[in-house]
Amino acid sequence: MSRQPLVSIVINCFNGEKYLREALDSVIKQTYENWEIIFWDNQSTDKSAEIFKSYQDKRLKYFLATSHTSIVYEARNDALKKTNGEFIAFLDVDDWWLPDKLNKQIPLFEDPEVGLVYGKLWYFFEKKNKKKIFKKKDLPTGMIVSELLRENVIGSPTYIIKKKALESLNYYFNDHFHIIGDYDFYVRFACKWKFNCVQTPIAVARIHGQNESLIKRNVEINEMKIWYEEAKKNPVLSSLSEFSQIPSKISYLEIMESILQDGFKKSILMVAEYPLSFNKIKLLIALFMPNFLLKKIKNY
Repeated sequence: MSRQPLVSIVINCFNGEKYLREALDSVIKQTYENWEIIFWDNQSTDKSAEIFKSYQDKRLKYFLATSHTSIVYEARNDALKKTNGEFIAFLDVDDWWLPDKLNKQIPLFEDPEVGLVYGKLWYFFEKKNKKKIFKKKDLPTGMIVSELLRENVIGSPTYIIKKKALESLNYYFNDHFHIIGDYDFYVRFACKWKFNCVQTPIAVARIHGQNESLIKRNVEINEMKIWYEEAKKNPVLSSLSEFSQIPSKISYLEIMESILQDGFKKSILMVAEYPLSFNKIKLLIALFMPNFLLKKIKNY
């Protein structure tokens, strides 16, 4: 693109003072300059607001929520109403971007059928001070709804959406979900729009032990059950063979959680009844794995 369209960057914050400067600085250091930050303060009680307001940059815009919400997707929907850009991106306060992120992504929207551009991602494990790449293989592009039903390949700090494409949806984020709101959004979006991808890391997701998706695994499983029942009504999704495999994947997560929480005796029958597959082999290995080792597996 010959010009730089405005990118609105939504940052939802509740008591994020520990990492906030690193997130903000990663936006300010972008080689792409036409952006605004929509900072949605979800009634923080720490120094988050003070830190944000210390920046003397007119592109940083502060909004205070009228009341606190425990659901991040409700806050995100509220923040979206304040955006002015042709494109919208999201950044959590504990993650950060690499300097050329926006510069690499915006040109990929030249195809008018592309509604979302994502990219590869680094995981940074804070306690070990180590990082590893999330998904080494090339990530899918085009109409990727089938791929997303098989596996969520999108790192949430990486994606940018075209605002006009966002407005084509019946609703933005489902604020009944605590954990899987991003995944639900990707799948609904992918039913209508092409995706493109930067096949190199463009952002860093911090793994620090307090990440919601790691702590609330049972919530995630229950939300996936609800999501599946709702998604049955979508004719595009329900017609895909990959969609019929979702119940088996949910069952796998339930059994793995049972092994972790309840141990061998209460889980062995569930493993025995699970259909023969690669996932069953993983369940059998987990069944005989020492509990302290199993607890270290964060993304089973």
